[in-house]
Amino acid sequence: MFTTLKNAWKIEELKKKMLFTIFIILLYRIGTAIPVPYINTDLLEQYFQSASNTLLGLYNVMSGSAFSQATIFALGVQPYINASIIIQLLGIAIPSLEELSHQGEEGKKKLNRITRYSTIAIALLQGLAFFLLMKNNGMLLIEGSTIWAGLVIVATFTAGSSLVMWLAEQITAFGISNGISIILFVGIVSRIPTAIYTSIVNIIAAPSTFWIYLLMLIGALAMIVLIVFITNAERRIPIMYSKRVVGRKVYGGSSTHLPLKVNMSGVLPIIFAQTIASIPATIGAFLGKTAQSGGFWGGLLSVFDTGKIFYAIIYFLLIIFFSYFYSTIQFNPIEVSNNLRKNGGYIPGFRPGKPTSDFILRVLKKITMFGALYLSIVAITPLIVGMVSETAASANIAIGGTSLIIVIGVALDTVRGLEAQMLMRNYKGFLE
Repeated sequence: MFTTLKNAWKIEELKKKMLFTIFIILLYRIGTAIPVPYINTDLLEQYFQSASNTLLGLYNVMSGSAFSQATIFALGVQPYINASIIIQLLGIAIPSLEELSHQGEEGKKKLNRITRYSTIAIALLQGLAFFLLMKNNGMLLIEGSTIWAGLVIVATFTAGSSLVMWLAEQITAFGISNGISIILFVGIVSRIPTAIYTSIVNIIAAPSTFWIYLLMLIGALAMIVLIVFITNAERRIPIMYSKRVVGRKVYGGSSTHLPLKVNMSGVLPIIFAQTIASIPATIGAFLGKTAQSGGFWGGLLSVFDTGKIFYAIIYFLLIIFFSYFYSTIQFNPIEVSNNLRKNGGYIPGFRPGKPTSDFILRVLKKITMFGALYLSIVAITPLIVGMVSETAASANIAIGGTSLIIVIGVALDTVRGLEAQMLMRNYKGFLE
């Protein structure tokens, strides 16, 4: 990876793109350090320490702790991600949106415009919900009427989210890699120095915990190796193309393959599963209820506590379900089979049409199960470690399974993108 970055730095055009990306990242980090007025950030951070197992805790990790500090970029790219997912899912149910996705560049521009408007609407709703949460828990630095403070806070959060969306699009257009991925990467990685400092302080205070942290480090390295291996793993289905005679020329007759990623759905099943599994804790946080409150909410929150085995089981099953759900949406075997038949392609041993689509579907189910089990293991490993070791549970572990997959995936995609751009600008290898 470092060799790729070094070689890319020597190419003037890629150097400008890398400098532009660094500049946008710097602007983003400055925005995550500017607090929104009228908010008691000390009380807010104390509240987030007890709400780490909720949806708010997930948002806080993705934003690089900007959410718990109520900065102007507190909402980060989450509204944009949510809008993109919603539009993608609605494209299946609404024929007009599905038609736009098949209209080429013009349809893509219209979908992007709809996604931007949806992002602003979602940011407005999330900003309002965040303001009401702070108001109900006495986190505002104002007494009496809070109408003006509410307008300022909600407008700032919405404008900040819109600006982050614009910054991400600038990275995509003029920088390197995907802007949304880079913003997420920076937000997650920014928590690493704090986590290292906290771990060192804990080791100094209790030297006997050194071996626990050492084992956690070895486990994290092993998990990184696993994630890199699975991220690059794919099932290649051989494809043959029939020969066609057009005039005096013969076309086709070549062989290739259809690559199916083992982890086709990426990190989205984990995000969906964590969102659903943390709904009870999130509602309880808004209502001011805890596992010690007693009654219905106390019993429900104690059952869905991240330190309990029931939560881990539900989390595990939800990841498997969403892995199958998202792979079904993302990949259509019937459409692939029809495209192969139109272009004179076929899978050896299977007739074109339904037999081909059935075979692709069987392969897809097998690799989806493997990918779902992989995601489940990576996601629940930090939970299991927390259940086994109280020290690990109380440590400020900034990067869990979800964050590791995002960080490693973005790093690999960025390196692949740089290598592809360098290959386009270097034809020496083809001439030798």
